[in-house]
Amino acid sequence: MYEKIINGVWSDRGRYELVDASAKSVPVTGRRHSSSSSTRTVLRFFLRPAATPDVSTPQEQLALSIGRQIPTAVKVAVFKRDQGRCVQCGATDNLHFDHDLPHSKGGSSLTEANVKLLCARHNLQKSDKIVTLGPLLGPLVAAFLAQARRGA
Repeated sequence: MYEKIINGVWSDRGRYELVDASAKSVPVTGRRHSSSSSTRTVLRFFLRPAATPDVSTPQEQLALSIGRQIPTAVKVAVFKRDQGRCVQCGATDNLHFDHDLPHSKGGSSLTEANVKLLCARHNLQKSDKIVTLGPLLGPLVAAFLAQARRGA
């Protein structure tokens, strides 16, 4: 499913399953439709997030749908702030909403402070350079503890 951010800009919201649908005739109002007999058909779709292979429990599905997805208001604010361009090279096509601090490392999607626009090239380059101290400190801490046990 795609979400319209502004005219001509759409964001992928992920996969959804169609649960139900309904059609309803509603009166058309406005200057062009002065006749009271004008109606149009409005379709309503009832969707639920599709399960993905890396989601195995309802709790994980809920966490994924809430935490990783950037709210529409934040996307609109970021798009306006970054002027619809990659913040690194100025590209205007194939843009991604990117977290400065990734969601997996505790970054938030709830404000535009942690989100920016990157082109696909810069977004992919960035993912290779995200480093946490855990893998680096783990062996050092283990060596320190082993040395402390030997010396004690």
